[in-house]
Amino acid sequence: MIQLYFLSILCNSLTAYILILDNTGEAESIEGSLKFSFRSGVFRLVLGILCALTGVLKLLSPSQDSVPVLGDLVPALAGLLAGFTLIFSYYRDHASIGAFSSEGKFDRIGDAFLKYKKGLGFILLASAALHFLFPGALFL
Repeated sequence: MIQLYFLSILCNSLTAYILILDNTGEAESIEGSLKFSFRSGVFRLVLGILCALTGVLKLLSPSQDSVPVLGDLVPALAGLLAGFTLIFSYYRDHASIGAFSSEGKFDRIGDAFLKYKKGLGFILLASAALHFLFPGALFL
């Protein structure tokens, strides 16, 4: 579906922007002209849910004229990783202090994603750009 193709590129690009420029002041100049903020927790949560949902839907329904599953594998996996990272980040910021223990496996996995979120942002940006430029490629 062409709608999922567009939604995947849009969500992956926005998430890449958020993950790359997360704690820097460079995002302030862009946000000054907008009515909402990319730093808003609710916006990040909704974007994370959209990314994860789009990733799952892209695995289930491939784009036109592509090999099932393989044609949308990279953007779908990138969307799932992006969604997990944004949802976990929101949960971590809004959870009570006792909810996270240092021995928890989920906490260690989430910490690994949050530790390398800038690298994940560059991977998402590359995935979105390649998916946009080469829509009929086997693994994009």
